[in-house]
Amino acid sequence: MKRTFQQVLLCAAIAFAGTAHAIDVAGVKVDDTITAANTTLKLNGAGIRTKVFFKVYVASLYTTDPKTTTEAILAVPGPKQVNLTMLRDVSSDDLGSAFMAGVRKNTDKADLAKLTNQLINFGQLFSTVPELKKGDVISIEWVPADGSIMMINGKKIGSTFPDQAFFNAILKIWIGENPVDGALKTKLLGGK
Repeated sequence: MKRTFQQVLLCAAIAFAGTAHAIDVAGVKVDDTITAANTTLKLNGAGIRTKVFFKVYVASLYTTDPKTTTEAILAVPGPKQVNLTMLRDVSSDDLGSAFMAGVRKNTDKADLAKLTNQLINFGQLFSTVPELKKGDVISIEWVPADGSIMMINGKKIGSTFPDQAFFNAILKIWIGENPVDGALKTKLLGGK
């Protein structure tokens, strides 16, 4: 059966309409939607974490309803997820230390005291993976009925962290008052 050029274009348009869109950030495909806890999450923003001159990872933030302020993101109900796609090899010790420093810089002392046990357990997760390789993906997902889970390349590691304040403390590493990278915060909050 011979198809006309218009029929081929129509078939291509239909096929494209059924697929999720993605953006490219430093060579990393970042989907505009993902599914977490049986819920469709929308890309709130994505950007590159740089340290000195080095590109470390691409971060992407997903929520049920994209927002442009930290307070609004923290208040959005439902699941949330942050993904880090490594752009270089990094030791888990270095990454774990960076996570803990980011939490300390963005969480007041009273809240830190309440989260101490969860933060200790979270820090120990990094010891289960000696090194993160270029292309590895760390996902930290908040599921309201369960808590926070951490995954590396889609595989859950460690236990679930039940407190939403814990997830918010982790999220503030990137979107808190003292973010690890100001340009990345702007991108994660939907800025250009």
